[in-house]
Amino acid sequence: MDSVGEMEDEIQPRSYWRWSKHDFFPEESFQNWSTYRSALSQTFTRFKDRVASRSEDADEIEELRKQSENEMKHCLSWWDLTWFGFGSVIGAGIFVLTGQEAHEHAGPAIILSYVASGISAMLSVFCYTEFAVEIPVAGGSFAYIRVELGDFAAFITAGNIILGSIAGGAAVARAWTSYFTTLLNLHPNSLRIHTKLADGFNLLDPIAAAVLVITSIIAISSTRRTSYFNWIASAVNMMVILFVIVAGFAHADSSNLTPFMPHGAKGIFVAAAIVYFAYGGFDNIATMAEETKNPSKDIPLGLLGSMSIITVIYCLMALSLSMMQKYTDIDPNAAYSVAFQSVGMKWAKYLVALGALKGMTTVLLVGAIGQARYATHIARVHMIPPWFALVHPKTGTPINATLLIRLASACIAFFSSLDALASLLSVSSLLISMMMAVALLVRRYYVRGITPRTNLLKLTFFLLVIILSSIGTSAYWGLNPNGWLGYTITVPLWFLATLAISVLLPQERTPKVWGVPLVPWFPSLSIVINLFLMGSLGAQAFIRFGICTVVMLMYYILFGLHATYDMAHQPKKVMSSMISEEDVEKARS
Repeated sequence: MDSVGEMEDEIQPRSYWRWSKHDFFPEESFQNWSTYRSALSQTFTRFKDRVASRSEDADEIEELRKQSENEMKHCLSWWDLTWFGFGSVIGAGIFVLTGQEAHEHAGPAIILSYVASGISAMLSVFCYTEFAVEIPVAGGSFAYIRVELGDFAAFITAGNIILGSIAGGAAVARAWTSYFTTLLNLHPNSLRIHTKLADGFNLLDPIAAAVLVITSIIAISSTRRTSYFNWIASAVNMMVILFVIVAGFAHADSSNLTPFMPHGAKGIFVAAAIVYFAYGGFDNIATMAEETKNPSKDIPLGLLGSMSIITVIYCLMALSLSMMQKYTDIDPNAAYSVAFQSVGMKWAKYLVALGALKGMTTVLLVGAIGQARYATHIARVHMIPPWFALVHPKTGTPINATLLIRLASACIAFFSSLDALASLLSVSSLLISMMMAVALLVRRYYVRGITPRTNLLKLTFFLLVIILSSIGTSAYWGLNPNGWLGYTITVPLWFLATLAISVLLPQERTPKVWGVPLVPWFPSLSIVINLFLMGSLGAQAFIRFGICTVVMLMYYILFGLHATYDMAHQPKKVMSSMISEEDVEKARS
């Protein structure tokens, strides 16, 4: 009778809007208190199983998609992805962080900070692009790390993705309110509700919450419609940026570039660690692979093309600001507005505010798409309730996942300024980028059932040396910025470990369409740069990160571990498990 009931469920499509306990907690471990206590008693055994388990490309591409019940619509081309790249990355960061870091840390050498962080971002983009072409699913870095580093590493990634999505969206929304008031020539807090709550929670922001809701509604309605809206908003933003660059150089004074490095190399790299996050958001493009018409062609063009142009734009904007005004006179809060005012273009501050406002709008819009697709795939493996994995049959969008991220963001944006979470989000982003580079090396040099055990042990050892030497380089920089002796140990160790992988280990897998060049050097360089930038963020960021990690682990032990264990060990239906190589290749193309 059970099998007949299952067949009837498959034949008769269920309503998208459903709320039963089974939709949220279908796993065996959560059927009643007895099964839950039994699951908790097996925590250690199950944890060992999850640490050692790794997913397969075919499972991510075909099997897990069935958890969403309906397909996302294949409606995006490389042109859409390129403009999504502009919309996702170019927000308020370039307008805010450039002046702040030029004034406080880098001076005119802020352009070198953008070059350094741009190189790091591009190395990460290389890794994302190869994975997105090979595994074109909505899960992005979560799916890629789950395949190569295992279920537990993927959970750490998932926790940081969701934390960054919720808190990051709230921070951008509150910044939107500030720039909107500037455009109206009002005080930044004039449209917020003043209360007697604790500092940091005493300025309620209904506009920020409303902006998050509105952008979410647009994203939910249709991915294609969102793409059209993003084209228009991003085009306006690009015109403002072009004006800033041209007008800035028209009023440039080369004498403002001296002294070029007032705070030395340390100032450049401290600034680079912070302005790196002006490049944040490119990972959202990888999550759209499932909705791309031709992933093997469209993703490399869209992702690499947009990020290359963005890197050049950022460097030109930084240089124009540094030449327009001496770094000591740059206003860290409204750099471009004050700089234009100093050269007699007071009206330009409204144009800058408009550009920043448009940029933040597209960041929120594209973020609503990318973050929801992360949450969708995380729910497909039951790390969060599978109800959030459902895709609406008419819109082809994950409405539940979008609501999860955006309503949580709206609540936080309404109450909190999120100053305390800024550096925490930096650690999360860099950690994920570092793990992506490690996953890329594992993918190239290890294939289960083919790679000899001795080669696996060698790869593990060399990767540990690369990571530990990179941590050592970062730590030595933080403890003794003017020293050099420590680098004579850590840098050669990193170089020799990378060289050993290149010379002693054969690549077990060759990308079918597009691959990261100069493997293992580029991924290894990405590891050291990301860890180096993490080390520049200060102790407070890691304390907050540690607290959040403890909370994530408590959730994993009490829920995520048992849900994913049950999901992985449930009997698979014969038809759903018969996934052919032809199916996988069809999804990639």
